[in-house]
Amino acid sequence: MGWCSAAAGPALPGALQPAAAGREPGPGARSRARRPPPAPCPLTSGVSVCCCLFILFLLLSELTGFIATEIVNELYVDDPDKDSGGKIEVNLNISLPNLNCELVGLDIQDEMGRHEVGHIDNSMRIPLNNGDGCRFEGHFSINKVPGNFHVSTHSATAQPQNPDMTHIIHKLSFGDKLQVQNVHGAFNALEGADKLSSNPLASHDYILKIVPTVYEDMSGKQRYSYQYTVANKEYVAYSHTGRIIPAIWFRYDLSPITVKYTERRQPLYRFITSICAIIGGTFTVAGILDSCIFTASEAWKKIQLGKMQ
Repeated sequence: MGWCSAAAGPALPGALQPAAAGREPGPGARSRARRPPPAPCPLTSGVSVCCCLFILFLLLSELTGFIATEIVNELYVDDPDKDSGGKIEVNLNISLPNLNCELVGLDIQDEMGRHEVGHIDNSMRIPLNNGDGCRFEGHFSINKVPGNFHVSTHSATAQPQNPDMTHIIHKLSFGDKLQVQNVHGAFNALEGADKLSSNPLASHDYILKIVPTVYEDMSGKQRYSYQYTVANKEYVAYSHTGRIIPAIWFRYDLSPITVKYTERRQPLYRFITSICAIIGGTFTVAGILDSCIFTASEAWKKIQLGKMQ
């Protein structure tokens, strides 16, 4: 911190004047002629206070960043979950408000030759609208090859004449449930899809591109989930025998690209380096500012003194 000079201003009335040439002042005069100690300059004191507050602010910011974790993502080509046996878990929750539960079923097909009609394991059908509608909830697995699963009336003992396939999708997800605050992905991209106003006799095709996703936390534990993109179309299908029974199709294919999210925390050495840089840099800049202010103050006093003389 700079100091303001006491000798820079003009002599005050009644102040002790210098002794005449050749005349030795007495001890009392020498005592009275001593200058008072310099007083701190208000400007440089303000700079010091501002610098301390600035350092405190930066220290708190760095401490917050050190305590918080960051999510780093990367892309690579590989199958991340090799222990899954080539399977992907699927969770489906869909409501068909105009189709009786006795007619609703789930069919699964893929390129490995799987063809399952009326899948019932780990599934539940809940009546809606006094039995006129149905809510289907299912948990099943699919192979890691292109294929499809669809909600239809194919497994019913008697096919209805005009099945109404209007629906609302509450949930469609793949793999483990992954809910992390800093990870925003398309893990349930079809949530809330509303087709109640569509043609009741139309089929619906949802074309999915599934992207494997890995999340690794601070302890090194990994969770495997899947994001997906979706495109859809609605159509009434016909064959040479007439109109084809409508269904809700989910056709999927897997992406070879895997997305990995890794949870990390700033290393201690980097935090210490940042703290040293903040303190050293702030005091260096504060010293430069203090010197400039003090030099400008002295120059201004000299200018004022010259005007008075």
